[in-house]
Amino acid sequence: MAGGIGREVRKPFSFISLGPVLVAAIQVDISDGGVYTDYKFPNDEREQDRLNLVHYAIYYLCDERFFLAPINPDGKRILDIGTGTGKWPIEMGDLYPSAELTGVDLSPIQPRWTPPNVKFIVEDLEQDWLETELYDFIHCRYMMGAIKDWPRLVKKFYQHLKPGGWVEFKDSTGTVFSEDGTVTPDYKIAEMLRNLRLASEKIGINMDHAPSLKGWMEQAGFTNVEQRIMRLPIGTWPKNKRLKLIGAMMASHYLEGVEAFTLIPFTEVLGWSPAAVEELNAQVRAAVQTKGVHPLHNYYVVWGQKPAT
Repeated sequence: MAGGIGREVRKPFSFISLGPVLVAAIQVDISDGGVYTDYKFPNDEREQDRLNLVHYAIYYLCDERFFLAPINPDGKRILDIGTGTGKWPIEMGDLYPSAELTGVDLSPIQPRWTPPNVKFIVEDLEQDWLETELYDFIHCRYMMGAIKDWPRLVKKFYQHLKPGGWVEFKDSTGTVFSEDGTVTPDYKIAEMLRNLRLASEKIGINMDHAPSLKGWMEQAGFTNVEQRIMRLPIGTWPKNKRLKLIGAMMASHYLEGVEAFTLIPFTEVLGWSPAAVEELNAQVRAAVQTKGVHPLHNYYVVWGQKPAT
Protein backbone atom coordinates (compact mmCIF):
# COMPACT_ATOMS: atom_id res chain seq x y z
CA MET A 1 0.00 0.00 0.00
CA ALA A 2 2.74 2.45 0.86
CA GLY A 3 4.40 4.68 -1.66
CA GLY A 4 7.85 3.99 -0.27
CA ILE A 5 9.67 5.29 2.76
CA GLY A 6 8.95 8.98 3.32
CA ARG A 7 6.09 9.02 0.81
CA GLU A 8 2.58 7.90 1.62
CA VAL A 9 -0.10 6.90 -0.82
CA ARG A 10 -1.95 10.07 -1.67
CA LYS A 11 -5.68 10.01 -1.16
CA PRO A 12 -7.28 12.10 -3.91
CA PHE A 13 -9.03 15.07 -2.30
CA SER A 14 -12.75 15.20 -2.91
CA PHE A 15 -15.35 17.53 -1.54
CA ILE A 16 -17.58 14.47 -1.30
CA SER A 17 -15.28 13.22 1.46
CA LEU A 18 -15.90 16.41 3.43
CA GLY A 19 -19.63 15.75 3.73
CA PRO A 20 -22.59 17.90 2.73
CA VAL A 21 -22.05 20.52 5.41
CA LEU A 22 -18.53 21.27 4.24
CA VAL A 23 -19.57 21.21 0.61
CA ALA A 24 -21.91 24.05 1.51
CA ALA A 25 -19.14 25.84 3.35
CA ILE A 26 -16.53 25.97 0.61
CA GLN A 27 -17.16 25.72 -3.11
CA VAL A 28 -14.55 25.73 -5.85
CA ASP A 29 -15.41 27.19 -9.23
CA ILE A 30 -13.25 25.05 -11.49
CA SER A 31 -13.93 27.22 -14.53
CA ASP A 32 -11.89 30.18 -13.36
CA GLY A 33 -10.09 28.85 -10.29
CA GLY A 34 -11.93 31.22 -7.96
CA VAL A 35 -12.94 30.20 -4.47
CA TYR A 36 -15.86 31.62 -2.57
CA THR A 37 -17.26 30.85 0.85
CA ASP A 38 -20.66 30.48 2.46
CA TYR A 39 -20.54 30.27 6.25
CA LYS A 40 -24.06 29.04 7.10
CA PHE A 41 -23.11 25.88 8.99
CA PRO A 42 -25.73 24.03 11.04
CA ASN A 43 -25.13 24.91 14.69
CA ASP A 44 -24.81 21.32 15.90
CA GLU A 45 -22.03 20.50 13.43
CA ARG A 46 -20.16 23.79 13.35
CA GLU A 47 -17.21 23.00 15.59
CA GLN A 48 -16.48 19.58 14.14
CA ASP A 49 -16.76 20.97 10.63
CA ARG A 50 -14.28 23.69 11.54
CA LEU A 51 -11.81 21.10 12.81
CA ASN A 52 -12.25 19.07 9.64
CA LEU A 53 -11.59 22.15 7.52
CA VAL A 54 -8.31 22.73 9.36
CA HIS A 55 -7.41 19.07 8.77
CA TYR A 56 -7.81 19.45 5.01
CA ALA A 57 -6.16 22.87 4.93
CA ILE A 58 -3.03 21.35 6.46
CA TYR A 59 -3.27 18.29 4.19
CA TYR A 60 -3.15 20.59 1.18
CA LEU A 61 -0.44 22.79 2.69
CA CYS A 62 1.73 19.68 3.14
CA ASP A 63 1.52 18.81 -0.57
CA GLU A 64 -1.42 16.43 -0.03
CA ARG A 65 0.58 14.32 2.39
CA PHE A 66 -0.53 13.16 5.82
CA PHE A 67 3.05 13.19 7.15
CA LEU A 68 6.49 14.38 6.08
CA ALA A 69 8.67 12.11 8.23
CA PRO A 70 10.53 9.42 6.20
CA ILE A 71 8.54 6.42 7.40
CA ASN A 72 6.64 3.51 5.90
CA PRO A 73 3.46 3.14 8.02
CA ASP A 74 2.68 -0.44 6.93
CA GLY A 75 2.51 -2.68 9.99
CA LYS A 76 3.45 0.14 12.37
CA ARG A 77 1.93 1.30 15.68
CA ILE A 78 0.98 4.95 15.20
CA LEU A 79 -0.29 7.47 17.75
CA ASP A 80 -2.13 10.66 16.76
CA ILE A 81 -2.00 13.33 19.46
CA GLY A 82 -4.81 15.91 19.61
CA THR A 83 -6.84 13.83 17.18
CA GLY A 84 -9.96 16.03 17.33
CA THR A 85 -12.62 14.54 15.05
CA GLY A 86 -10.30 11.66 14.20
CA LYS A 87 -9.93 12.51 10.52
CA TRP A 88 -6.17 11.90 10.42
CA PRO A 89 -6.08 8.37 11.94
CA ILE A 90 -9.26 7.29 10.13
CA GLU A 91 -7.90 8.27 6.72
CA MET A 92 -4.48 6.85 7.55
CA GLY A 93 -6.18 3.64 8.68
CA ASP A 94 -7.94 3.38 5.33
CA LEU A 95 -4.68 3.91 3.46
CA TYR A 96 -2.63 1.52 5.60
CA PRO A 97 -4.85 -1.39 6.75
CA SER A 98 -1.88 -3.22 8.29
CA ALA A 99 -1.02 -0.24 10.53
CA GLU A 100 -2.44 0.09 14.04
CA LEU A 101 -3.61 3.65 14.77
CA THR A 102 -4.65 5.25 18.05
CA GLY A 103 -6.07 8.76 18.34
CA VAL A 104 -5.90 10.63 21.65
CA ASP A 105 -7.85 13.73 22.68
CA LEU A 106 -9.47 15.25 25.74
CA SER A 107 -12.81 15.50 23.93
CA PRO A 108 -14.75 12.34 22.93
CA ILE A 109 -16.01 13.76 19.63
CA GLN A 110 -14.66 11.05 17.33
CA PRO A 111 -17.12 8.95 15.29
CA ARG A 112 -18.24 5.57 16.59
CA TRP A 113 -17.57 3.89 13.26
CA THR A 114 -13.89 3.54 12.42
CA PRO A 115 -11.74 1.24 10.32
CA PRO A 116 -10.93 -1.95 12.28
CA ASN A 117 -7.32 -0.82 12.77
CA VAL A 118 -8.24 2.53 14.39
CA LYS A 119 -9.24 3.27 17.99
CA PHE A 120 -9.61 6.38 20.15
CA ILE A 121 -8.66 7.17 23.74
CA VAL A 122 -9.82 10.11 25.88
CA GLU A 123 -6.76 11.13 27.88
CA ASP A 124 -4.86 14.08 29.33
CA LEU A 125 -1.48 13.94 27.61
CA GLU A 126 0.30 15.78 30.41
CA GLN A 127 -0.66 13.05 32.90
CA ASP A 128 0.59 9.45 32.92
CA TRP A 129 -0.50 7.65 29.75
CA LEU A 130 -2.88 4.71 29.91
CA GLU A 131 -1.03 2.71 27.26
CA THR A 132 2.56 1.70 27.92
CA GLU A 133 3.37 -0.21 24.71
CA LEU A 134 5.81 1.72 22.51
CA TYR A 135 4.96 3.31 19.16
CA ASP A 136 6.75 3.47 15.81
CA PHE A 137 5.39 6.92 14.94
CA ILE A 138 3.83 9.71 17.02
CA HIS A 139 2.01 12.44 15.11
CA CYS A 140 1.07 15.65 16.95
CA ARG A 141 -0.62 18.72 15.50
CA TYR A 142 -2.95 21.62 16.24
CA MET A 143 -2.04 21.75 19.93
CA MET A 144 -1.41 25.50 20.21
CA GLY A 145 -2.73 26.69 23.56
CA ALA A 146 -3.32 23.16 24.88
CA ILE A 147 -0.05 22.25 26.64
CA LYS A 148 1.62 23.86 29.66
CA ASP A 149 4.98 22.03 29.65
CA TRP A 150 6.11 21.38 26.08
CA PRO A 151 9.70 20.25 26.86
CA ARG A 152 8.32 17.62 29.25
CA LEU A 153 5.80 16.42 26.65
CA VAL A 154 8.51 16.13 23.98
CA LYS A 155 10.54 13.99 26.38
CA LYS A 156 7.47 11.84 27.04
CA PHE A 157 7.08 11.26 23.30
CA TYR A 158 10.72 10.15 23.22
CA GLN A 159 10.07 7.68 26.05
CA HIS A 160 7.00 6.21 24.31
CA LEU A 161 8.72 5.63 20.96
CA LYS A 162 10.45 2.43 19.94
CA PRO A 163 14.16 2.73 19.13
CA GLY A 164 14.32 4.04 15.57
CA GLY A 165 10.78 5.47 15.82
CA TRP A 166 9.77 8.89 14.54
CA VAL A 167 7.80 11.85 15.86
CA GLU A 168 6.26 14.67 13.82
CA PHE A 169 4.85 17.96 15.09
CA LYS A 170 2.67 20.35 13.11
CA ASP A 171 1.50 23.73 14.37
CA SER A 172 1.25 27.40 13.48
CA THR A 173 2.53 30.35 15.42
CA GLY A 174 0.14 32.45 17.48
CA THR A 175 0.92 35.53 15.42
CA VAL A 176 -0.23 36.82 12.06
CA PHE A 177 1.81 38.85 9.57
CA SER A 178 2.04 39.81 5.91
CA GLU A 179 4.91 39.92 3.46
CA ASP A 180 3.74 43.19 1.92
CA GLY A 181 2.99 45.30 5.01
CA THR A 182 -0.79 45.03 4.72
CA VAL A 183 -1.12 43.47 8.20
CA THR A 184 -0.61 46.28 10.72
CA PRO A 185 -0.59 46.14 14.56
CA ASP A 186 -4.21 47.34 14.66
CA TYR A 187 -5.42 44.57 12.32
CA LYS A 188 -8.14 42.89 14.35
CA ILE A 189 -6.93 39.30 13.92
CA ALA A 190 -3.53 40.44 15.21
CA GLU A 191 -5.20 42.23 18.14
CA MET A 192 -7.26 39.16 18.99
CA LEU A 193 -4.20 36.90 18.90
CA ARG A 194 -2.21 39.31 21.12
CA ASN A 195 -4.93 39.17 23.75
CA LEU A 196 -5.23 35.41 23.40
CA ARG A 197 -1.48 35.07 24.02
CA LEU A 198 -1.83 37.33 27.07
CA ALA A 199 -4.66 35.21 28.47
CA SER A 200 -2.68 32.03 27.81
CA GLU A 201 0.42 33.40 29.52
CA LYS A 202 -1.65 34.22 32.60
CA ILE A 203 -2.56 30.54 32.98
CA GLY A 204 0.92 29.26 32.14
CA ILE A 205 0.42 28.26 28.51
CA ASN A 206 2.81 29.19 25.68
CA MET A 207 0.92 30.03 22.47
CA ASP A 208 4.12 30.26 20.42
CA HIS A 209 5.69 26.87 21.02
CA ALA A 210 6.16 25.93 17.35
CA PRO A 211 9.48 27.76 16.73
CA SER A 212 10.98 26.02 19.79
CA LEU A 213 10.02 22.46 18.86
CA LYS A 214 13.23 21.68 16.95
CA GLY A 215 15.40 22.69 19.91
CA TRP A 216 13.30 20.79 22.42
CA MET A 217 13.48 17.67 20.26
CA GLU A 218 17.26 17.87 20.02
CA GLN A 219 17.52 18.40 23.79
CA ALA A 220 15.33 15.33 24.37
CA GLY A 221 17.73 13.18 22.33
CA PHE A 222 16.06 13.03 18.92
CA THR A 223 18.35 12.79 15.90
CA ASN A 224 17.82 13.49 12.20
CA VAL A 225 15.64 16.45 13.21
CA GLU A 226 14.27 18.37 10.24
CA GLN A 227 12.10 21.47 10.12
CA ARG A 228 9.95 22.92 7.37
CA ILE A 229 8.31 26.35 7.70
CA MET A 230 5.43 27.12 5.36
CA ARG A 231 3.22 30.15 4.79
CA LEU A 232 -0.40 29.50 5.81
CA PRO A 233 -2.73 32.11 4.25
CA ILE A 234 -6.00 33.42 5.69
CA GLY A 235 -8.52 34.40 3.03
CA THR A 236 -8.92 33.98 -0.71
CA TRP A 237 -6.32 36.57 -1.71
CA PRO A 238 -3.56 34.18 -3.00
CA LYS A 239 -3.44 33.86 -6.78
CA ASN A 240 -2.33 30.23 -6.63
CA LYS A 241 -5.43 28.02 -6.71
CA ARG A 242 -4.20 25.59 -4.05
CA LEU A 243 -3.25 28.41 -1.67
CA LYS A 244 -6.55 30.14 -2.41
CA LEU A 245 -8.41 27.01 -1.31
CA ILE A 246 -6.26 26.71 1.83
CA GLY A 247 -6.88 30.39 2.57
CA ALA A 248 -10.64 29.94 2.16
CA MET A 249 -10.58 27.09 4.66
CA MET A 250 -8.58 29.17 7.13
CA ALA A 251 -10.95 32.11 6.66
CA SER A 252 -13.82 29.80 7.61
CA HIS A 253 -11.75 28.60 10.58
CA TYR A 254 -11.59 32.17 11.90
CA LEU A 255 -15.15 33.14 11.00
CA GLU A 256 -16.62 30.09 12.68
CA GLY A 257 -14.07 29.62 15.45
CA VAL A 258 -13.33 33.07 16.84
CA GLU A 259 -15.97 32.83 19.59
CA ALA A 260 -14.61 29.45 20.69
CA PHE A 261 -11.10 30.96 20.81
CA THR A 262 -12.00 34.07 22.80
CA LEU A 263 -15.11 33.83 24.98
CA ILE A 264 -13.81 31.93 28.00
CA PRO A 265 -10.16 33.18 27.94
CA PHE A 266 -11.19 36.82 27.53
CA THR A 267 -14.02 36.82 30.09
CA GLU A 268 -12.63 34.49 32.76
CA VAL A 269 -8.91 35.28 32.47
CA LEU A 270 -8.73 38.85 31.14
CA GLY A 271 -11.95 40.06 32.76
CA TRP A 272 -13.65 41.33 29.61
CA SER A 273 -17.42 41.64 29.42
CA PRO A 274 -19.20 39.29 26.98
CA ALA A 275 -20.29 42.36 25.01
CA ALA A 276 -16.67 43.52 24.61
CA VAL A 277 -15.64 40.06 23.43
CA GLU A 278 -18.44 39.92 20.87
CA GLU A 279 -17.52 43.39 19.60
CA LEU A 280 -13.94 42.26 18.95
CA ASN A 281 -15.16 39.00 17.42
CA ALA A 282 -17.35 40.94 14.98
CA GLN A 283 -14.32 43.05 14.05
CA VAL A 284 -12.25 39.88 13.53
CA ARG A 285 -14.91 38.46 11.21
CA ALA A 286 -14.94 41.70 9.26
CA ALA A 287 -11.12 41.69 9.06
CA VAL A 288 -11.11 38.17 7.63
CA GLN A 289 -13.19 39.42 4.71
CA THR A 290 -11.39 42.73 4.19
CA LYS A 291 -9.99 43.13 0.69
CA GLY A 292 -6.40 44.19 0.16
CA VAL A 293 -5.00 42.60 3.33
CA HIS A 294 -2.85 39.48 2.96
CA PRO A 295 -2.55 37.75 6.36
CA LEU A 296 -0.33 34.72 6.94
CA HIS A 297 0.72 32.40 9.72
CA ASN A 298 4.06 30.64 9.79
CA TYR A 299 3.29 26.92 9.91
CA TYR A 300 5.93 24.56 11.32
CA VAL A 301 6.36 20.88 10.53
CA VAL A 302 9.17 19.33 12.58
CA TRP A 303 10.13 15.67 12.62
CA GLY A 304 12.89 13.59 14.17
CA GLN A 305 13.97 10.07 15.08
CA LYS A 306 14.73 8.28 18.31
CA PRO A 307 18.15 6.64 17.88
CA ALA A 308 17.96 2.94 17.04
CA THR A 309 20.45 2.07 19.76
